[in-house]
Amino acid sequence: MMDYYPLLRPLLFLLPEETAHHLVLFAARRGMLPPQPAQDIPALKQSIWGLDFPNPLGLAGGFDKHAEAADALLRQGFGFVETGTVTPLPQPGNPKPRLFRLPEDRAIINRFGFNSVGMERFRASLMRQKRRGIVGVNIGKNKESADATQDYLTLLRVFYPLAGYITINISSPNTPGLRELQKHGMLEELLSNLRDTARALAQETGKKTPVLLKIAPDITPEDKEHIARAALEYSVDGLIISNTTLARDGLKNTTRAQEQGGLSGTPLFAPSTRLLGEMYALTGGKVPLVGAGGIFSGVEAYAKIREGASLLQLYTALIYQGFSAVSRINRELSTLLERDGFTHISQAIGADAGKTHVGA
Repeated sequence: MMDYYPLLRPLLFLLPEETAHHLVLFAARRGMLPPQPAQDIPALKQSIWGLDFPNPLGLAGGFDKHAEAADALLRQGFGFVETGTVTPLPQPGNPKPRLFRLPEDRAIINRFGFNSVGMERFRASLMRQKRRGIVGVNIGKNKESADATQDYLTLLRVFYPLAGYITINISSPNTPGLRELQKHGMLEELLSNLRDTARALAQETGKKTPVLLKIAPDITPEDKEHIARAALEYSVDGLIISNTTLARDGLKNTTRAQEQGGLSGTPLFAPSTRLLGEMYALTGGKVPLVGAGGIFSGVEAYAKIREGASLLQLYTALIYQGFSAVSRINRELSTLLERDGFTHISQAIGADAGKTHVGA
């Protein structure tokens, strides 16, 4: 199938970043994106949390913030799609502009600040879609909320029956105080409440919905150990590693580097992959990990698998390479597995964890 994105990208890059993003979502909703069906590669199929993933490559949260186009995005070859972040009440997020391209660095900076239509509209949009595939829901607190835990519990109750899995987002750098929820004491309180509520919901619904925790790359060694212990103690189903970074090391685009917000793309690859290996070791490989940050090729996807990821997510690569990247990365990943004598992706998970320091 011909890839039209190299022709369209210069036109999209003439538009403001958020305008271009809305245009792509509009095209997806209207069925204007050529489908890129998921390839049938047995070596990449996995069953995790009782869910059957046709391949390990998913769409990261933040792309389809309001669950407008989950069905259309599943048709782009993803093994799963994560929608959101959604908050209990509608909120506008931060003032525009709040999304910035850094082409020289193959990166973007965003400071959306959990702009959300709120859980009622989000839920209605999600229910209108057939969801013929795994659709996750990424949930977050309202900016002005006085009780973060109650926000997460409210959202958990609403989306537990509908979601393929739920991601607890406590690691965005764009909501004041949010990352403090990763700290000792606050994290335990949150995870304890989430675990108890999820168990009650599983009994009520007869459905086990995995609950994942998304963490930041900018954490201390003590934070890493603390999060790993808490994840094991409170039965977190999985960790997504990682959210965007506040670091600006080595960027070529020094003008855009001054923008506030979270950085994603190629500069995030090394720190997020290093953290992935560390968390795999700290959890003893007992908690499935989702590797996110800087995946543009099968080589980068494979590096995250070998550091401990069972699944993967991308976002920034779509801005620079289009949706054809999904099928290409899966093909390249399959070739690399075969090259190294692995007959299934599960055999490669964690093969390098703790052994090497990943370079840029």
